[in-house]
Amino acid sequence: MTPVKVGDLLDHYRIESVAARSGMASIFKATDTRTGKPVAIKVPHEEMEADPVLFERFQREAEIGKLMDHQGVMKVLDDGEKRSRIYMVMEWVDGRLLRHIIHEQRPLPQDRAIRIALRVLEALEHIHSRGVAHRDLKPENIMVDPEDRIKLIDFGIAAKTGARRLTFGKLSQVMGTPDYISPEQVKGSRGDKRSDLYSLGVILYEMLSGKLPFTGTNPFAIMNDRVLNDPIPPRAANPDVSPELQEIIYRALEREPANRYKNAEEFTWDLQHPEKVGVADRAELVNWRKRRSPMARQVLFYVMLALIPVVIFGLLFFVARHS
Repeated sequence: MTPVKVGDLLDHYRIESVAARSGMASIFKATDTRTGKPVAIKVPHEEMEADPVLFERFQREAEIGKLMDHQGVMKVLDDGEKRSRIYMVMEWVDGRLLRHIIHEQRPLPQDRAIRIALRVLEALEHIHSRGVAHRDLKPENIMVDPEDRIKLIDFGIAAKTGARRLTFGKLSQVMGTPDYISPEQVKGSRGDKRSDLYSLGVILYEMLSGKLPFTGTNPFAIMNDRVLNDPIPPRAANPDVSPELQEIIYRALEREPANRYKNAEEFTWDLQHPEKVGVADRAELVNWRKRRSPMARQVLFYVMLALIPVVIFGLLFFVARHS
């Protein structure tokens, strides 16, 4: 397959420039020659087209994108025409990735971080109402314009209620991104709207503190850290974070989904009314310094296994002496 180049014409779309590249696809800025309007063209890489699972992921992203109709979600356009090759046409969005903004200005001013979070929550409320969970929410998948309006992008591993579950060969493609993935996804759960709220809690933490709540030397260590340990308190990372805002972050980062915000509306209400958020006396504020590792758990497991014969022998010896 011939790679797409600037100046190429894909059916009715003239490629103008490269906008972004990833391991899965390239995104180009293009012009619709029929209307003269700018659009974004997402073209899968050749190896993605050859992999049936990854190709289905691309198709799912296109299908879900066509269902969305909200100013906070990048729209996938459907011109209804047969195409000469596989690609996706999306609305063109002027803005920058939230990742770039965080890199340039960390931490973000509190009012700006809350404003962005509220607009992400508005978009999440829309997609969740359509039965869709994003499942890979991260700063790289949030576009921000000069007025801090946002667009959610990349629904490649999104899940729609009732759709069959896809299984991928690469761990990060199955579950999401290690820094933002929810504990239940780490444990192998499909993930739902509460997983998106967890990921937004991580993003809000990062915007306000300039740091991530969980760290590690590799992706597996990062994911295990969130399963085994409590995050560094936001106020320890940035004393300017109010106790109420810290409590909101903790509610979003609850390890058990049942203890987390149930929906985007609850999360939104707390962010809009921080003065009414009761601050809990949390054990996490004390216990976060105690760090456990999966290696320690494995050692404990094998020690317990080794002790089983000893305990059995002791019981037999006790019974023999008293019989």
